[in-house]
Amino acid sequence: MSKTIKLRKGLDIKLVGEADKVKATVDRGTSFAIKPPDFHGLVPKMLVKAGAKVKAGTPIFEDKYNPVIKFVSPVAGEIDEIVRGEKRRILAVTIKADAENSYEDLGAVDTANMTGDEVKAYMLKNGLWPFIKMRPIDVIANPEDNPKAIFISGFDSSPLAPDYDFILHGDKELFQRGLYALSKLTQGKVHLTLNGKSTPDEALSSAQGVQINKIKGKHPAGNVGTQIHHIDPINKGEVVWTVNAQDVLLIGRIMSSGQYDASKTIALTGSEIKNPKYIKTTIGTSIEKIIADNVKEGNVRYISGNVLTGDKIEKDGYLGFYHSQITVIPEGDEPKFMITKGWMSPGFGKFSMNRSYFSWLMPNKKYELDTNLNGEIRAFVVTGEMEKVFPFDIYPMHLIKSVMYNDIDLMENLGIYEVAPEDFALCEFVCTSKINIQSVLRDGLDVIHEECM
Repeated sequence: MSKTIKLRKGLDIKLVGEADKVKATVDRGTSFAIKPPDFHGLVPKMLVKAGAKVKAGTPIFEDKYNPVIKFVSPVAGEIDEIVRGEKRRILAVTIKADAENSYEDLGAVDTANMTGDEVKAYMLKNGLWPFIKMRPIDVIANPEDNPKAIFISGFDSSPLAPDYDFILHGDKELFQRGLYALSKLTQGKVHLTLNGKSTPDEALSSAQGVQINKIKGKHPAGNVGTQIHHIDPINKGEVVWTVNAQDVLLIGRIMSSGQYDASKTIALTGSEIKNPKYIKTTIGTSIEKIIADNVKEGNVRYISGNVLTGDKIEKDGYLGFYHSQITVIPEGDEPKFMITKGWMSPGFGKFSMNRSYFSWLMPNKKYELDTNLNGEIRAFVVTGEMEKVFPFDIYPMHLIKSVMYNDIDLMENLGIYEVAPEDFALCEFVCTSKINIQSVLRDGLDVIHEECM
């Protein structure tokens, strides 16, 4: 039975630089990369060497401890470099792309008439399995698990987030084929949760074989963790799988065509972008050509993803595997005169959720925020700020403290199985202690994974 949820907690951070509803194209770059750090906990085992020729869909590495999970090349070309870090850890596999794409023949299939075992075998063999993540722990799903449900969020509520209604428009059939495939992987329900504050695109609203739910409220309403918590919470010993809405479309397209077409539409956003827009590109692309001649002068930060949970990259860095957004904002390392822009200023251009500045008189104002923390790490004290933006029936500060002193029993009792780092992004944003809360929670989840699962 469909559910409608209304959140009373959360926070919308309105920023300058939302992408215009225009799909543009740019010259395809020649450099692509698949980065093992995008897949938390993965230890890759290389299947090819530098200089090897690959097609789109050729396996390039696998999970060392679960070899059935393959990771494939998004384009045809030549393995350019295997980038290694400390202790020879593989940081990236870069690919020099051919002028024209060629594809491995994966075999086109009809997802509506496949069994669950057939869907699973196809996805594992052909590099589609990494699109499925699991809760708890928020890592690539274990194919041996039997999930009680699969959750798909039909919208993103994070700052400057891409509009999935716009991205999925016109791809109703392929999106539905992706849903058919996922529905074969669980004996439970497939939940598709839509934004209750808007009218969704037909591809989402007319989806079949799923339970369509609606959720209203501020961010993190679009986070799949929030939706799971209010629709079908996770208990110890239970597993739920999650898939990004655009990745559902990609799964449907690849299985229907038999070709690993890793193209996706991303939003180019941020106050330092001259012309924010949507761009059709490919997973793992270098952002160099995407941002060319479209970034304002000055010291800026390039982010693959959104400002709350994204990864810092260089101007010639690569789009993250799970990201549908590139954000460019000021670095925030310039000194600010205390009376005009500092702590003594009226603050008409400063964002505050506590009415500390006069900007609260302009509720619809959009801000040009930078990366400056405006302070250093300090004592982690009870302020009540986290609870205002955390729409879970969980005590966020108590949970984080239990992680800090590694009390596994208390972590479990306080609900660590229900959360992922992205669910604490707003808590990190409003934290007056300037603590990297997402990193702390990830450490806690790693302990739970090792000791309790």
